Amino acid sequence: MNTYPEYNASMEEIHHIHKLDAPSGTAITLANQIIQNIPLKEKWINAATEKVNELGIVSKRIDEVPGTHTVTYSSAIDELTITHAAFNRKGFATGAVLAAEWLKGEKGIFGMNDLLNIQ
Repeated sequence: MNTYPEYNASMEEIHHIHKLDAPSGTAITLANQIIQNIPLKEKWINAATEKVNELGIVSKRIDEVPGTHTVTYSSAIDELTITHAAFNRKGFATGAVLAAEWLKGEKGIFGMNDLLNIQ
């Protein structure tokens, strides 16, 4: 839970120009987790925003960028930025194979928390 309301959260996600969805599923998942932990945030929007109840996600589509997600917490004093940048698509392919292997013999609907055994 965010006990420092002076920090405003925002996000940016960058993918290749062929990606059709915006924001990406990863960005939406991150946004929903942030909203669950920051009482001031009620929803996300796919644009920069100054409204304290909205989490702004800026979606960019640039060249052949495999995927970059940045979460920023800004205050009048300082800024904290957390970024994950994929350098190629190998990690995504590896994750898909691991998920397929895990799913063998399973029935139902599963998410990443199931695969990672996160409660």
